[in-house]
Amino acid sequence: MTCRLSFVTSWCMTTILDLTGLKCPLPALKTRKALKSVAPGGKLEVHCTDPLAVIDIPNLIRETGDTIEIRERDEKRIVFLIEKAGA
Repeated sequence: MTCRLSFVTSWCMTTILDLTGLKCPLPALKTRKALKSVAPGGKLEVHCTDPLAVIDIPNLIRETGDTIEIRERDEKRIVFLIEKAGA
């Protein structure tokens, strides 16, 4: 698992979480854990290869109240962009 920070703008950071190769339920569990360290308004970009992540991660985000967008989806990987809800 690789986690790196990159600046999107001067006021908003995106954390990139690389979960490629992990199988269910690990992508959802590690996404939940990573979201705890994201500040309100911050973003988490999650890279997965497990096809079940398209079900598990949106269900997790529905529970947390954050917002999600699937940025990329092909036969090799899925990329989610999650925005942490404000306080």
